[in-house]
Amino acid sequence: MAQPDSKKIFFENLSGAGKAIAVLTSGGDAQGMNAAVRAVVRMGLYVGAKVYFIHEGYQGMVDGGENIREAKWESVSSMLQVGGTVIGSARCKEFRSHEGRLKAAHNLVQRGITNLCVIGGDGSLTGANLFREEWSGLLGELVEQGLIEADAVQKYSALHIVGMVGSIDNDFCGTDMTIGTDSALHRIIEVVDAIMTTAQSHQRTFVLEVMGRHCGYLALVSALACGADWVLIPEMPPEDGWEEKMCQKLSATRSRGTRLNIIIVAEGAIDRHGKPITSSFVKDLVVKCLGFDTRVTILGHVQRGGTPSAFDRILASRMGVEAVLALLETTANTPACVVSLCGNQSVRLPLMECVQMTQEVQKAMDQKCFEEAVKLRGRSFENNLRTYKLLAHRKPESELPTSNFNVAVLNVGAPAAGMNAAVRSAVRVGISEGHKMFAVNDGFEGFYKGQIKEIKWGDVGGWTGQGGSLLGTKRTLPAKHVDKIAEQMRKHNINALLVIGGFEAFLSLLELLTARGKYGEFCVPMVMVPATVSNNVPGTDLSIGADTALNAITTTCDRIKQSASGTKRRVFIIETMGGYCGYLATVGGLAAGADAAYIYEEPFDIRELQANVEHLTEKMKTSIQRGLVLRNENSNENYTTDFIYQLYTEEGKGVFDCRKNVLGHMQQGGAPSPFDRNFGTKISAKAMQWLSQKLEETFRRGRVFANTEDSCCLLGMRARTLVFQPVVQLREETDFIHRIPKEQWWLKLRPLMKILAKYKTSYDVSDSGQLEHVIHTRPKESDASVAM
Repeated sequence: MAQPDSKKIFFENLSGAGKAIAVLTSGGDAQGMNAAVRAVVRMGLYVGAKVYFIHEGYQGMVDGGENIREAKWESVSSMLQVGGTVIGSARCKEFRSHEGRLKAAHNLVQRGITNLCVIGGDGSLTGANLFREEWSGLLGELVEQGLIEADAVQKYSALHIVGMVGSIDNDFCGTDMTIGTDSALHRIIEVVDAIMTTAQSHQRTFVLEVMGRHCGYLALVSALACGADWVLIPEMPPEDGWEEKMCQKLSATRSRGTRLNIIIVAEGAIDRHGKPITSSFVKDLVVKCLGFDTRVTILGHVQRGGTPSAFDRILASRMGVEAVLALLETTANTPACVVSLCGNQSVRLPLMECVQMTQEVQKAMDQKCFEEAVKLRGRSFENNLRTYKLLAHRKPESELPTSNFNVAVLNVGAPAAGMNAAVRSAVRVGISEGHKMFAVNDGFEGFYKGQIKEIKWGDVGGWTGQGGSLLGTKRTLPAKHVDKIAEQMRKHNINALLVIGGFEAFLSLLELLTARGKYGEFCVPMVMVPATVSNNVPGTDLSIGADTALNAITTTCDRIKQSASGTKRRVFIIETMGGYCGYLATVGGLAAGADAAYIYEEPFDIRELQANVEHLTEKMKTSIQRGLVLRNENSNENYTTDFIYQLYTEEGKGVFDCRKNVLGHMQQGGAPSPFDRNFGTKISAKAMQWLSQKLEETFRRGRVFANTEDSCCLLGMRARTLVFQPVVQLREETDFIHRIPKEQWWLKLRPLMKILAKYKTSYDVSDSGQLEHVIHTRPKESDASVAM
């Protein structure tokens, strides 16, 4: 939430004049590295610093010469959507030696570089920290050898290091997500979704091997995202006798009518005695014990390749800008830091604290202290594992608690990808807690018509990867039909409600809360889980479905821009959904590299439109060939998409031509992204557990009676934590006319988009600059952080 203006600090006060910043990518490549490089270069140039590429990682630093080149603004054009790293990455044995680091120091001093931005894994960042610690000694040696002047020691006395973690394994402690992880999950889930169709056709079992030699994050989260039957990861080896248990689980699943089984194996999976569990071993085991037709698919380097996801582009862009700010603010006494993601916020952590904790995980695994290893991975990893166990392994009826509570689940509003994952999670967690679960078809319209039926564990199998809403969803609000809804509540003895939806769901809960005064049937615990592509629900930073929509926008923008390659200069005007909320236009613009994004929350006039046209015209006269402008559908009733298209067409004559596209409902369709599947799964599980707790608290004299404000809540993501907020308290935070929250966190990203598009603007950095410590980065509830 924005701070008062008096407390705002703007980065204009942080000048980079006279500074030289070098950026390198090291170790294994990861999708999104190019977005980070682009952000470092453009932010560095923006603040007046000289920026250099170091090609081929540390090898290029040691070899010098053409490997260290000055970067220009245009050097990073058209690289946002490219996978891998365009400046190259190489593992360098020479840099591990003192002589190699001496050569590297000489090459940097020759160019006046004393600020390094290193994008890589823990090995690369550890090497950078050692280099920093040795820096003054290396300069002394260079003076003795006559390679540099004595005054250079004083002039370049300190080397400043900021790290960003680029690793698809997400194996670095201190950050919820590393650059490349989300894209790798996209590759895995694309393959799993494709394999599931062929597996179903032939009633096959598939064993998928994914990357993760020392970290099981990819295996665990992809298992959660596709509802795999079994997962094997290095941090939590299965108990002895797991082979029999796994085969029993697969057999039981088939006996309930399922035509396929999916087993996911991390490449570093081991048993309790440290013996590797390979995908071929698992296949042979299934064939021998069950006789199922079983195939193995090893994904390999497919996971590293391809276009970065919207999440990775935004993450890398935010981290790149934060890294430059950190370098501008650093002093000789500031420890090397790493820019991390905690919940929904960029934070700075001491680099070596993170490295040491990462190494502690491996030590715990070597000592067979597996539970400790899981805890050290962080609360996000721990929560993923706990949620997977809860949803994948059904307890026998005899072991289930008997609560005798009936809980209804329904979707309200427009469909959003990830809704089905949320319903599946709610149903299975509810059954695990001993409740009887009821599904309501077609929202409150179906509710008052009596379209309510009990839903079982097996009924939601395979729902995670399905787009839209399998329960059906309508925008109908309950107010006009409260009497009939109350009657249905009474008829089915509904003791709690879980509503999954967008702004209509929020309005519905407010209406039901008001109806409590007249109808006692609504005096039950109620909770809302936000799900809408528009991301316009008050009380939450993110909604289920928004990430899938962003990926649809980003992919389409990439294709649209590519359509102009080889032609004359062209500007594309793209209209996005969102109602009056500019989230999709702004964040989609940041992910796609837009030149401008017009939204309702930031009023604009004809003068600004004219300035944007002139700005683009100036850029087009240099080397930029394509421009991209996004417009939110309700940004202005007069400056329509057609108007903006015609204005740009007229004013750009002789320099560029224009095309327009209205993306429409394609933003609502498609299979949910890995992020939305996991966010939906975890937030819904948490909502269901809250309902169970409230049911126990409000059960008195043989009935549930809940009429307090805190028994009707919205579960939302706020900065770093998931928070239950009474809906009545969110009234003050809501603009009901335009159906948006009064304050929105993502508006702080708009200056960042403008800076990366070469506009002069102010950027509030009041949230930046605090170096935190690893142990303090996650509050109690942030185990269900934004990151998966």
